[in-house]
Formats: sequence, structure tokens, C-alpha cells
Amino acid sequence: MAVRDTGVALGARTSPAAGAAPIGGARGTGRPPMVLGFDLLRWFSIVSLLALIPVAALTGAVVSNFVTRQALERDGLLTAQFIANCLAVDAAQIGARSLVPFLDPRVDSAPAGLAPQDVAHARAHIYEHLEALPDALLVNVYSRDGRIVWSSNGSLVGEVVRGNEELKQAFRMHSDVALHHPAHMAPRPEQRFVVEPREFFIENYVPLVGPGGKVLAVVEVYKEPGTLMESIRAGQSLVWWTTLGGGIVIYLGLFGIVRRASRVLQQQQRQLVEAQTQVFAGEMARALAHSLRNPLGSVRSSAELAACSDDGCVRKHAQDIVTQVDFLSQWVHELLLYSHPAAGDREPVDLCGVLEAVLLSFQPTFERTGIALHWQRNRLCQSRVQGNTALARQALHSVISNAVENMPGGGELRIELRRAEGAQGLDLLVSDSGSRRPDGHVLPATRRPGFGAGLPMLNRAMQRFGGFVSLSSSRGAATQVRLRFNLVAPTP
Repeated sequence: MAVRDTGVALGARTSPAAGAAPIGGARGTGRPPMVLGFDLLRWFSIVSLLALIPVAALTGAVVSNFVTRQALERDGLLTAQFIANCLAVDAAQIGARSLVPFLDPRVDSAPAGLAPQDVAHARAHIYEHLEALPDALLVNVYSRDGRIVWSSNGSLVGEVVRGNEELKQAFRMHSDVALHHPAHMAPRPEQRFVVEPREFFIENYVPLVGPGGKVLAVVEVYKEPGTLMESIRAGQSLVWWTTLGGGIVIYLGLFGIVRRASRVLQQQQRQLVEAQTQVFAGEMARALAHSLRNPLGSVRSSAELAACSDDGCVRKHAQDIVTQVDFLSQWVHELLLYSHPAAGDREPVDLCGVLEAVLLSFQPTFERTGIALHWQRNRLCQSRVQGNTALARQALHSVISNAVENMPGGGELRIELRRAEGAQGLDLLVSDSGSRRPDGHVLPATRRPGFGAGLPMLNRAMQRFGGFVSLSSSRGAATQVRLRFNLVAPTP
């Protein structure tokens, strides 16, 4: 269990009460807030984001470029297959082994046993298919000497193209498709399109292999694949959105892991600080107990002697001294408990009984300072809460002592025990009226409200036995403390 607290030293949860003040900082132990030397979560958030953005951008760019190139190359292969199928069908119709050698009208078909008119008719039929290619801007057919033997732009027929390295490379290929983009090539004289491109075009070189396994002709196709580009853009958009989504998921996943690790480290550091504080407080408690035992014994002995006086007033004050000395002795004994880990199992605690014993010890103080106590048992006092009697007594003593010190000019101390809402527990509310004069004016506060050495014990009791503590106060005005205790589960 944890103390519900807005401070850093003792708790990590916020009090449910509006305006609740921190209990674990200066108001409690006086220990400064814990400051981590290295903020793991913050640095991971910054560094991982800076590292993830370029990696995601590079991944998206590479995958997008890969998808684009694969789509364009696939389109080029389909074009090459279409041309090859047209050649094969027309060659079969005239009984030729291949029509590739006869795409150049200068080649004589007689040695191959083919009628020139049949070859010319098949060649014209093939050129009709080439001219009807979808999305084609310009189609050229080259012979081995670089001459354009046919073109969808008739003005280019007969021209000889020289210095075209892509064309020379295409003649050296056999099955590959040479794919070029406008960004990768300089304008050439043969790029006289029948239809001007709107934004983007590609250039495909389709090598045509003759019967001897040699490239005899090359078909150059300029295309503006509008439908294909729409599909490519959709694919690129999908790639980028997927990359962005994947990057966000990875970042959030790693961030969640590191945040959890950071919280574990902070919790361990708090536990380490608490353990060190406990050791230091234990040493102080032992030193304080050693220093106070003998003086308290002497004071008690003197008070017992004074109690034998015939003066009734002296006897009354002497008895008050004995009562307070006994309480201080018990308090010192319980303070020593803080220097050792709490031992034993949970025990049922009679909360009302412990509270009334503490109030009885403060009765002389109430009378002397003019504090009116408003406390009445109710049916909830029959219940028992989980805890430790000694630690509960010390905790209640600290709360009541704080209330008394917050009312130096007198006032009202109200204590109420009620069922906790939505929980199997009891709420003990301790409220004071603050520093006020009899005429109702607020007195200037001389000290900050606090619990002194009792808060570490209160915190340890809450950590072990459940519940939480919340505080609502303002300087010189009323203060309300809520202590939540878990009820003892009924025995089956």
C-alpha cells in the first residue's frame, strides 16, 4: 500500500480531496524532493524520435522507389510480351520461322522462301499493333545500323540515330528490357512525340531476337502510363502510411517499455532513499531514547513526590506531569520501532479505543488551551481495522498534536469516523478550526502545519497495512486530515 500524496518523497499518488496539500515533502519528513540525475524517459523520447524519423523516411523512400520501379518494369515486360506475341502470330500465318529479320523493308524475303507481298502484309499488320499500343506517345523500330525503319511519327522514318548509348545497349541484350526515365536521360532528336506527355513518361527498349539468336531489331516505346501511375501513387501512399503507422507503433511500444522501466527505477530509487532515511532515523531514535530515558525518569520521580503534597492544585499538576511523562516514555519506546522493520502479521486494531486513549492524554492540553473537542462514538467503532496498534497510536498522536499546534489561541477539534465511499474501509476525519482569536479573526501563523517525526511511522503503517492519508489546509486557517484504514476481513 502507498500513501496517497502529492509530494515526491513518500508517495506518487494524488489525494482525492480537493486542495490536498503534500504530506511527504517539507510538511512531513522535511526531506527535499528526490531528483534523478538522468531523466531516462525524456532522453529516450528525444533520441528515439530523432533516430526513428530518418530511418522511417529512408525505409519509406526505398520501398516506394522499389514499388515504382517494379511496377514500371512489369509494364515494360508486358509490352515486350505483347510485341513478341504479335510477331509470333503473324509469322505463323505466313509460315515464316520469324518475322524479326523482315521488319526492315530493305531485307529480301525471297531467300527464306516467303512471298514479298505476304511479308509486307504481315509487317504492316505488326506495325498497326505497335501504333495501337495503349498510352503510347511514340513508337520507333530500329534496324541494326541505327536506322528508324518504322515510326508512329512518319517523319522519323529513314533517320539514322547515332550516339544513343541506350540503343546500343539494347542491341547487345537478348531478353532484358531497358527502362529509362526522363530524369535519367537528355532530350534526343528522335523524341518527336505524336502526343505530347502531360507530366511523366517512360522509355522502353524491346530487343527482338532473330532465328540465329542475334538481336536484329529494337522497338523503342515512349509511354505515359496514366492508369499505371495512379496505381503507383496509391501504392506509394500506402507504403508511406504503413511506414508512418509502423514507426508510430514501434515508438509507442518502445516508449511504453522504457516508461515502465523508468517507473521501476524511480520506485527502486525511492525505496533506496526511504531505506537510507530509515537507517538515519533509526540512529537518531536510538540516540534520542538513550538521552531522554534518564531525564524522564527523574522528572517522573519528582512528580510522584509532588503528588504526595497536601495542595490539591499541586497534586493535579503533578499527576498531569506523570501522565505526560508516561506518554513520552511510551512514545520513545514506539519511536524505537521505526529503527527496525515491522515484524509480525497484521493485527486487528480497535481504532476508536486507540483514538480515545490518545485523546485522554491530550485532555490537559485541551483544557489549558481552550480547545473544544467534538467526538462521539458510533456503530462503526465496533469494526476493527488492519494495522499495528503501536504505529496507529503514534500516527494518531501526530495528527492530534498537529491540530493542537495549529490552534494556539484555542478552537474546535472535530473528529468523525465514517464509512469510506466505494471501498471496504473507514475514514477517520480530524479537522481543526485553525489559528483564530475569540473574535473570529485569523491569527498570523507562527509555524507550518506538520506531523513531525510521526509521519515516517504513519507512512510505514500505511505502506504495510493499507489505506492512504490526505491533508487539506491553508496557512492560518482550518486543516482537515483524512486517514483511510482497511477493514479487517470477516472470518469465514
